[in-house]
Amino acid sequence: MRIDVHLTPLQVEEMSLRDKTVVVIDVLRSSTSIVAALQSGAKEIIPVTTVESAVKISGNLFGDVILLGGERNGKMIEGFNLGNSPSEYSEEKVKGKSIIFSSTNGSLAMVKARYARDMIVCGFVNISAAADFLKKNKSDVIIFCAGRNGMFSIEDSVCAGLLLFKLSEQKSLDLVLSDAALAVSTLYKSFGKAIPKLVRDSEHGKYLAKIGFADDLPICAGIDTMPVLPQMIGNVIKLKREVEKKEVARVTVSS
Repeated sequence: MRIDVHLTPLQVEEMSLRDKTVVVIDVLRSSTSIVAALQSGAKEIIPVTTVESAVKISGNLFGDVILLGGERNGKMIEGFNLGNSPSEYSEEKVKGKSIIFSSTNGSLAMVKARYARDMIVCGFVNISAAADFLKKNKSDVIIFCAGRNGMFSIEDSVCAGLLLFKLSEQKSLDLVLSDAALAVSTLYKSFGKAIPKLVRDSEHGKYLAKIGFADDLPICAGIDTMPVLPQMIGNVIKLKREVEKKEVARVTVSS
C-alpha cells in the first residue's frame, strides 16, 4: 500500500485523483463537524466551495429539510443556519436534514476529491474508523491535509501521522511511504502524546480561541469519540453504512 500526503490541497489537480482513495483531514473544524452531523442523524452533507454555490443549491431543494452550514475565517456565514462548531450539529438540529456545507479550508479539499474512487473524511474523533476502512480497502492512499488558507497546519499533519501509525499496526500491510508521509509520521511521534495540547497550541487553535470558540478545541482533539465514517458518493457525503445500502440496492436492481 503506497501512501502519499499533501500538506495542503491547493497544488493537486482534481483529475489526478480519479480511481484513487483519498482521505480528507481538517481537524479544526470541518472534519469534526461533518462527523458530528452524520452521527447526529443528518441525512447527508453537500460540500461546496463558495457561499454563492451554497445559496443556489439550497434554492433548488426542499426548504424545510435543508440547512446551510459553514464559516468564513472561523465565523458563521451571514444568513446560514449553522456555523462550523461540532457542538452545533446536534440531533435536535440536524436529524434527517441535508446540510449544504461551505468552509474556508475543508470543503475545498472535499470538492477537489470528488473524482476519487473513494473519499472519506477523517479527524481525531473518528481516526480508527478511517484506519479500519483503509485496512480493508488495501489500495493506495492519498491523504489531503486541508491546512489553513493554503498553508501548513500542524494539527492536520499530526492527525495524518496518527492514521499512518494505526495502519502500521496491521503487520500484513506493506506500507510504502512518500517523503511527506514520513514527515507526518515523525510529527506524530513528536506531538502525538499530547494531542489536546497540540490542538490548543496550534496557530489555528489559538485563533479559534481568540474569536470565541475555545470550547471546540477539546471536542476536535478527542480520539475516537465519534466512531462513524463519512464517505462521499457522487457529490454528497453520507455515513458509510448508507453508502453501502445504496450500493446493495443498485446491484439488486441491475440483477
